[in-house]
Amino acid sequence: MLNLLSYWKPIVEIIILWFVYYRIMLFFQGTRAIQVLRGIIILVFAFFIFQVLHLETLDWLLTHLFGISIIGILILFQPEIRHGLARLGQRKLFKTVLHEEEIELLLGEVIKATETLSKNKTGALIVFEKEDHLKSFIESGIKIDSKISSELIETVFSTNTPLHDGGIVIEQDRIVAAGCFFPLTDKPDLSRVLGTRHRAAIGLTEQTDAVVLIVSEETGSISVCSSGKLLRDISLDELFLNLKNNYKTKKDKRRV
Repeated sequence: MLNLLSYWKPIVEIIILWFVYYRIMLFFQGTRAIQVLRGIIILVFAFFIFQVLHLETLDWLLTHLFGISIIGILILFQPEIRHGLARLGQRKLFKTVLHEEEIELLLGEVIKATETLSKNKTGALIVFEKEDHLKSFIESGIKIDSKISSELIETVFSTNTPLHDGGIVIEQDRIVAAGCFFPLTDKPDLSRVLGTRHRAAIGLTEQTDAVVLIVSEETGSISVCSSGKLLRDISLDELFLNLKNNYKTKKDKRRV
């Protein structure tokens, strides 16, 4: 029995370590800290190799280097660490899964509204909540809690309504709030043609896993943003496929 436990113990430890490594990679995914994290992992492996081979000088150098680098990392990547911890607190434990037909029906309403808004060059910002809860951003707007309809979306973003400057948040199959405000990205290399809506979409998707639909007020062009990456000037068919793919949970995707 003891021999059996001695074999299982290192296996369990390896599984736990790999799981922790995987979660850390997800924690920093999409941030500039991910490259540094990969470099640290390489150094950790090198550290163990040096210890096994009894390379005392290199072992001593790496030991002291780690002590200094940890402080530097906490200072340099404080925004990424703060955003990552915030995302951990936003995660939902339970989430209702919509059926394929329900997803297509609600997205049909969104596409219909988007087509009208695009033709009329009416700016719009539509946020689809996924795993990360957007409660703090929902509270910045006016709560609606209504079924998704193209008429409601078009009315909200009409220029003669007080809510048109903000964005709406869609949770599952309902519009939960309108007139919401989101954080602007601080990326310095963005094109100057991108307005506040596009910058807010990028900023929100840098901090959460939400998917954002943007209609440009200047050109009427349609864009979609996720994980801080903006896909610009897409067609309605491309928009539908993109939203449908992102709208599904991981469980749904494995089932398809």
